[in-house]
Amino acid sequence: MAVYAASPFLQTHLHSSLLAPSFEGVHDHNSWWVRVRSQKPSGQRLHTHNIGGLKLKVKSAATKPAKSPAEEEWKIKREYLLQKRVRSVEVKEALRLQKENNFVLLDVRSEAQFKEAHPPDAINVQVYRLIKEWTAWDIARRAAFAFFGIFAGTEENPEFIQNVEAKIDKSAKIIVACSSGGTLRPSQNLPQGQQSRSLIAAYLLVRNGYTNVFHLEGGLSTWFKEGLPTVSEE
Repeated sequence: MAVYAASPFLQTHLHSSLLAPSFEGVHDHNSWWVRVRSQKPSGQRLHTHNIGGLKLKVKSAATKPAKSPAEEEWKIKREYLLQKRVRSVEVKEALRLQKENNFVLLDVRSEAQFKEAHPPDAINVQVYRLIKEWTAWDIARRAAFAFFGIFAGTEENPEFIQNVEAKIDKSAKIIVACSSGGTLRPSQNLPQGQQSRSLIAAYLLVRNGYTNVFHLEGGLSTWFKEGLPTVSEE
């Protein structure tokens, strides 16, 4: 099985089971997430896909692992968060809660973003990380990111909960933050709100026994824009 592209930046060859993937991109503020979804077997026929002017020919591709909780449909995650009464707080309220009520600000952005700038005393555990492995499935995901010109693709951090548990007690009051923030609030354009890394992280925390989880509305982009306290490790 091989995947290859007419564009010079993508010359990837895969060897795995005969399942052709479909590719889906989601833009979150200043980053892209790309999912690769396996479909029914395509046999040995060669299929051509045109995405953003890039011609990709797929004979077969890697099999997608079982769906993780983070990959649940947003509607399911949102309903669960509302059921568990996860509340969103604005950035200035978050700063007050952190200072006066010992709330922990959990920054789930990448390590590089955290080092560049973050709120004082924030704790960083990335909910997504750079793709590390080189299995056929991982190569397929790298190819999917390459469709969008992204050569530092990310994947769900399988050690996210374990890493959080090593740093934060389950009884702690946690405000989860990412770049864009997303929202649980419905609007005319977004009747189901909008998913984000911080809301995915909040969902995972609540599922794993954290009972005082809050969400930073507007994200850290709003925190920085409003000139709230910020530190850097660079």
